[in-house]
Amino acid sequence: MIAEVIVDIANSNVDKVFDYLAKDDTKLGSRVSIPFGKRTIEGYVIGLKTTSDVPADKLKKIGDCIDDYPVLTQELIDLGDFMCATNHLRRVDCMRLFVPSQLRSQKTKPLLINYVKTSDTFDKQALLQDVRANATKQRQLIEYLEPTKEYAHAELCKKFGANNISKLLSMGSLVTLQRHKLRKPYVVDKLDKRVTLTDSQQKVVDDILSNRQGVHLIFGVTGSGKTEVYMHIIAQIISEGKTAILLVPEISLTPQVMGNFKARFGDNVALLHSGLSDGERFDEWQRIREGDVKIVIGARSAIFAPLKNIGAIILDEEHDPSYKSESNPRYLTHDVAKFRAEYNHCPLILGSATPSLESFYKAKQQEYFLHELPVRANNKAMPTIQVVNMCDEVLNGNTGMFSQQLLNDLTSCVSNNNQAMLFINRRGHSSYMICRECGYIPKCEDCDVSLVYHSEDNQLKCHYCNKRYKALTNCPNCGSSYIRYGTMGTQRVVAELRKIFPNVKILRMDNDTTSTKNALTTLLTEFANTKPCILVGTQMIAKGHDFPDVTLVGVMNADMSLHYSDFRSPERTFELITQVAGRAGRADKAGKVVIQTYTPRHYIYRFVANYNYEGFYNKEINLRQVTSFPPFAKIFRILISGEDEDKVKTTTKVIFDKIKAIKKMFSSEFLYYEAMKSPIGRIEKKFRYQILMRIKPTYQAKIEKDVYQIVDDIHPNGIQLFIEVNPSNLS
Repeated sequence: MIAEVIVDIANSNVDKVFDYLAKDDTKLGSRVSIPFGKRTIEGYVIGLKTTSDVPADKLKKIGDCIDDYPVLTQELIDLGDFMCATNHLRRVDCMRLFVPSQLRSQKTKPLLINYVKTSDTFDKQALLQDVRANATKQRQLIEYLEPTKEYAHAELCKKFGANNISKLLSMGSLVTLQRHKLRKPYVVDKLDKRVTLTDSQQKVVDDILSNRQGVHLIFGVTGSGKTEVYMHIIAQIISEGKTAILLVPEISLTPQVMGNFKARFGDNVALLHSGLSDGERFDEWQRIREGDVKIVIGARSAIFAPLKNIGAIILDEEHDPSYKSESNPRYLTHDVAKFRAEYNHCPLILGSATPSLESFYKAKQQEYFLHELPVRANNKAMPTIQVVNMCDEVLNGNTGMFSQQLLNDLTSCVSNNNQAMLFINRRGHSSYMICRECGYIPKCEDCDVSLVYHSEDNQLKCHYCNKRYKALTNCPNCGSSYIRYGTMGTQRVVAELRKIFPNVKILRMDNDTTSTKNALTTLLTEFANTKPCILVGTQMIAKGHDFPDVTLVGVMNADMSLHYSDFRSPERTFELITQVAGRAGRADKAGKVVIQTYTPRHYIYRFVANYNYEGFYNKEINLRQVTSFPPFAKIFRILISGEDEDKVKTTTKVIFDKIKAIKKMFSSEFLYYEAMKSPIGRIEKKFRYQILMRIKPTYQAKIEKDVYQIVDDIHPNGIQLFIEVNPSNLS
């Protein structure tokens, strides 16, 4: 038998299938040790066959299996082939997505706990007769032990003394054994609030369960009860002996979602995301692989969970850009989810109050099934939205960060013992520091970006490589002490609020305050249990959270994401504002939203203020069609990076010239073709250049294949090449 093996080396030169002589016990999907050159390395068995094109005397024998079980299912192997073909990835990078790094590194092992129990020779009365009357602890231990129970060794030692335990072990009255203890992620306890579905919700559930094929888009306003729809669909799925995957875009959403699902489905739920400890992630993956759970909840990486017999895959907040991987290996979660859904003959369900334009366009073209939830599940009105012109505030003498309207509403909110959320999509105190004399702005030494000032530790930080620097007291360029802060961040907003509302609890939710284990869960619990309270946060607060006492939402600087040089900027801004607005007034109390902007006449605010997604969609899709942007064309981005800038430039020119020949053949298909330095020209000491092209759909497949082939044929040392299709971030 011949084993087809992918070697676990991240190098394009060896990224191919190698044939080895298999052992009798070699199984498909196993991780094995293999001789490779002069060393022994790990590999993945992705195929078994009877013959090989390699001469028999050249075939090497495969080594031992590393694990007691195959780590890859046939489905995941086929998924790897699909991702390599569609995203042009290295095979080994796909394999590494499927197998947790904790298993590959072998640093994480099952947690084994020592237990003791009484032996067959244990005789309580005889032992008590042999023990001295004043040996109090030993007599208590013998009395305590029951023949049918197992006791944690460490707990018994703590309670009765290690010497007394050791003595009974040496006498043979006690025996030791080991048990595997699962390291389970901490989950917020929640009550299972069973609700009767509204007619609209029930119709969505019935329609999807009666048509379990294709892609279903649930377009439902914030608070329309999409999560309850998911739960009812999943309950039916698992009652049939099948499994389900539910993805959420932000780790910040998992405690609340996981709490709801644990309350409903108990230990039948596993959690997968990057915020888990190595041990927790390892154990959750093992529970899934062994079939101990039926439901997997998690962020993007949970789509690779080794579930079998999947009955439904759900992407909540499907519009979120985090579903697109922007680092190697690059992939779109929607594509992976669609493959797994088709493989398992089950529905792929996308849910959002603000679907991506591409998804809604496909629904309008009837490529997707469209289901609508136009009103909130409790029939309460959507919060009122007021757009405040900050230019008028300045003219009226208010140069602060809060408009008078927002201050008035905040005062009213906290005086009524309610909660408020303030959204500012920038962490830190200020986006930069600047010398008022010469204009000097400190930048990271390794990245071509300004450093962000963080007031709590009085440091400048790079948000790309996390390098830290001392804050400026004097300008290093001219020596001036006149240092000014740039655009505000979450820290600065919190500092100002604490001056205005000294007796009100002010909490902050961003990457800095949620970086430690369980910090996010603790913060959300504290906010839920504190009134009055104001929560200031980045986009982590914008989606999915459900707090009944939040009556006010403030958007501090709505323009922050609107004026990026990206064709998706209006869409992203509309999504963010609509999502964060939906956090207000979700229960019995009426909600209000205050949006602060310097460009109130921009068309998105007209649609946002009226919750008019379809109006926004119609305008935006028309602009995309007129200007030939996705979904009416495809954008390709080739990113070239390396520490030697001259070599990066040379490689960029070589690729650019080769593709130019293709452009001559299909000149009418190329809407745009240019090479340039990336907007962020250097990250972590690596210079970055890019080639951008926008292609009409007619010959896309042919052009795409040729572009990939050109990039594949170039292997300069020290240079990394990546191709992205319709990238979510062009910086």
